Amino acid sequence: MQEVQRFNKVLKSFVLSGDIILLNLLLWVFDSLWGNHSLFEFSMPLFQNMALMTLCYLVCNIRSGVILHRPVVRPEQIMLRVARNMIPFVLMVLGLSYIFHFECVNLRQLGAFCVVLIIVIISYRLTFRAILELYRKSGKNVRKVVLVGSHENMQELYHSMTDDPTSGYRVLGYFEDSPSDRYPVNITYLGQPCEAVDYLARNAGKVDQLYCSLPSARSAEIVPVINYCENHLIRFFSVPNVRNYLKRRMHFEMLGNVPVLSIRREPLELLENRIVKRGFDIICSLLFLCTLFPIIYIIVGLAIKISSPGPVFFKQKRSGEDGREFWCYKFRSMRLNAQSDTLQATECDPRKTRIGSLIRKTNVDELPQFINVLKGDMSLVGPRPHMLKHTEEYSHLINKYMVRHFVKPGITGWAQVTGFRGETKELWQMEGRVQRDIWYIEHWTFILDLYIMYKTVYNLLHGDKEAY
Repeated sequence: MQEVQRFNKVLKSFVLSGDIILLNLLLWVFDSLWGNHSLFEFSMPLFQNMALMTLCYLVCNIRSGVILHRPVVRPEQIMLRVARNMIPFVLMVLGLSYIFHFECVNLRQLGAFCVVLIIVIISYRLTFRAILELYRKSGKNVRKVVLVGSHENMQELYHSMTDDPTSGYRVLGYFEDSPSDRYPVNITYLGQPCEAVDYLARNAGKVDQLYCSLPSARSAEIVPVINYCENHLIRFFSVPNVRNYLKRRMHFEMLGNVPVLSIRREPLELLENRIVKRGFDIICSLLFLCTLFPIIYIIVGLAIKISSPGPVFFKQKRSGEDGREFWCYKFRSMRLNAQSDTLQATECDPRKTRIGSLIRKTNVDELPQFINVLKGDMSLVGPRPHMLKHTEEYSHLINKYMVRHFVKPGITGWAQVTGFRGETKELWQMEGRVQRDIWYIEHWTFILDLYIMYKTVYNLLHGDKEAY
């Protein structure tokens, strides 16, 4: 195991060294091509430029920037890690440049440089990963594993380790009360769990990891195995038996000294992420409400008043974060009617006014929801808020429907930009919307919010047949 760990440390250092070489080569190429018009305007020396960039790159990548050495990692994970670490890298370069007055940064050329750098680093790391997989396929840099127990989780674990020969695992065998038909016949049966310690002692230095799935009731057999592993440089892993009722990825957490498995990871549970999202909501909503909205309100308000009697705003109770009710504001697009809180709008809805059809088609009717965003009832991006009647109905019809209320509702959302906006004529349409809302909650990033906002504007400019 120590040999594998040392190899991985050398591997990570080698990858980072390659990154630094490519970074500086690219700086030299850009400096040669642009001459006096370098990334830093005026007269910043090339070597000072290289030193600044190298320092910033190492700080942003030395801890968690390299993941290609892991036993199981997908190409898109490697690409995402490179792109993610590029954000603090650029911010740090800009910050240090201005704080220490290195020189004025040429933002356009810095942007071009970063795009090229991302492409080069991703290509380099994917190539490196491919070479590493070939190396592991030949039997090198592998972790030798012993399994204890044979329930369903262990069966899946075995196949995850062995189906792909490039994963870096080699299963030496398993311990169970008797030979199990859950494992293939070619895997070695090593004996009963009580014999595990003797086996490890006889094969000292030949086992790197041990995975145990015995229930806690057999702690008398588990504890000696843990103690032996802890004292002989063998990593011990406990595999909980939850796959028989939870067929999904689990997330491990600690509450005090108690281990807890959660069924989903929500990035917006972290305070720093909530601060970023709320700060962005406040800034954008204030800017819009103090600049464009007054003009839009005058024009649209007059058109609404001329087209039909009634108020300019339509307000309706909707389901918000944690199921709390709030008043959702919209420009009124329909005549006053008794079905506004129970009947969803349709394509040829007779309740719509002449101006109402236009503002619904262009989504102008949603703009007053920036007031809800500023108040904190909504966010710019999130699951769309539904009428109370729909929340009550669909919570009984669709499994996990209420999960979408773990975050604030949004003016636009992931479901809306991926084809699930507008009227839900069939149950499967609402199911698709809920699935995408849950995906958004589990995969939230600030970049994802920006992408959804971009897609919303793009769909608006190119027309959306579901907008009515």
